[in-house]
Amino acid sequence: MHQESKRPLRLAIVDDYAVVVAGVAGFLASEDIDVVETGASTTVLSDVDVVLFDTFAQVQGAGIDLEDFVRDSDAMVVVYSWNLAPQLIAQVIAAGARGYLSKVLPGPQIVAALERVVRGEIVILPGDEDSSVGGDGDWPGRDVGLSPREAEVIALITQGLSNQEIAARSFLSVNAIKTYIRTAYQKIGANRRSQAVLWGMQNGFQPDTLRTVDPHLVLRSSRRFPPP
Repeated sequence: MHQESKRPLRLAIVDDYAVVVAGVAGFLASEDIDVVETGASTTVLSDVDVVLFDTFAQVQGAGIDLEDFVRDSDAMVVVYSWNLAPQLIAQVIAAGARGYLSKVLPGPQIVAALERVVRGEIVILPGDEDSSVGGDGDWPGRDVGLSPREAEVIALITQGLSNQEIAARSFLSVNAIKTYIRTAYQKIGANRRSQAVLWGMQNGFQPDTLRTVDPHLVLRSSRRFPPP
């Protein structure tokens, strides 16, 4: 008998956008997981097995300080992303992440990967080459037809980043960023950057500070799976 069958895996989901976090939590709601905590990318407050770091509009690669998420905890960090550049994955694993999962993976495969991480493995499942095409979850601007990549670019524009800074953060070329900007502007009705920033501020593209902890899940005494 596998030890993990004794209780659900305990998970915290972090990202600076509440709609993104809620989308991931909803996507995993039918799986054998307790989502103990969700919220902005700051230190996780509760006792969890894994911190799932959603990279939407976040600092990535060598710029991530994983200790910021798990200070005073032995939780393991797993990155959940549309960005699948091998260099990016290598940097994140070198920084101490225990896994890197594509957003196109189905729920059961994500759960299986997280359980492998808890058992001590480093798990890298990049999925398709361009994982921004599919996948579940949610993101700002989805209701007006923005793709995940377009939404991320608008979020970073709203944060005040230049095209070069967005390209560096997203591990994409400047030309690719310009293409996403052009198609996103068409969908939101913007002709220039100032209009896009204003639209972003009015439509949920500013980072959130909300942190939610499930009070019914915080006080469990055993972190690891009990013996059979």
